[in-house]
Amino acid sequence: MLGLKRTTLVGGSLAVIGMTLSSFLTHTVEALCVTYGIIFGIGASLAYTPSLAVLGLHFREKLGLVNGIVCTGSSVFTIALPPILSFLLQEGDLPWALRFLAICMAGLAAASFLFTPPKGSQATAEKSPTTKKQSIINRDNWRVKRYVIWTICIPCSLFGYFVPYVHMVKFVDERFPTEDGKILIMCIGLTSGLGRLIFGKIGDLPRVDRILLQQVSFISMGALTMLMVWAPTWPWMVALVLGIGIFDGCFISLIGPIAFDLCGPQGASQAIGFLLGLMSIPMTLGPPLAGMLYDKTSSYQLAFLLSGLPSILGGLALTAMHCFKTEKADPEQKGPEAASLIELRVQPDK
Repeated sequence: MLGLKRTTLVGGSLAVIGMTLSSFLTHTVEALCVTYGIIFGIGASLAYTPSLAVLGLHFREKLGLVNGIVCTGSSVFTIALPPILSFLLQEGDLPWALRFLAICMAGLAAASFLFTPPKGSQATAEKSPTTKKQSIINRDNWRVKRYVIWTICIPCSLFGYFVPYVHMVKFVDERFPTEDGKILIMCIGLTSGLGRLIFGKIGDLPRVDRILLQQVSFISMGALTMLMVWAPTWPWMVALVLGIGIFDGCFISLIGPIAFDLCGPQGASQAIGFLLGLMSIPMTLGPPLAGMLYDKTSSYQLAFLLSGLPSILGGLALTAMHCFKTEKADPEQKGPEAASLIELRVQPDK
């Protein structure tokens, strides 16, 4: 409805407002639930989806690599922010650390002015009421069987996704008391960035099946997470975490390209948005459930074993997508910009 530029501008502005307000309310948990949990959360979400959707309007042949490069930014900050925030907290206090993050968030709003679709990529015809209604919920996306399967399987695969991130430090204290668990979080960020670049490039190869790559990434992440409970030494633990990061990068870098493959340029933005919205539910529930298991068993062994299982089952469930064919829509369109409007659609079996 608003378009990529306006959505990003609104989202970035809300993120700045939410983070800034949070810096003045650090001693009130109830207020932080609103300023940080709701205002900042909504703003960051609104800004993230267009950052992936806009890429498909400018790049087609190297869409995977471009997504990998863009998504690598989050890995860079996963590595860089912990020591920066630690310094700010030691030298100053929490409010100033949040204000520093608010300044960083301002970059989201500024980036919105760069989100300009290429000429000819948007229909110039006046929208009827029916078309406007469809712009809120793109029904065409939900007629694509492969997209429906993908949107169901991906969230189901992510119940344990954040468990290592949230519980890693305490898990390491339990298994390897002399080691620093924060190092493992930085290791995931490092190899995740490499994985986004590597698999983004691989995903652009003509004969590579992006869905199959995502399946491999989910199954590998799940298996490696489960193996962490049996890691005999610290070097083995580091090796497992580095592997998780590589396949995490594969999964993330392919979200945008697969959405464009399934729903085409016109439906990709909503396809990504709905998927990310559904993903947030299991990703939020996973860590608290793992904490409850720890409270009952006084060990992270069962929690980490169960957190890897959904990824494996979800990766296997994605096999159902291969039962339906993907066909290119007729690329013959009028105008010099026709090539940028070619859509990949899933045609129902007759």
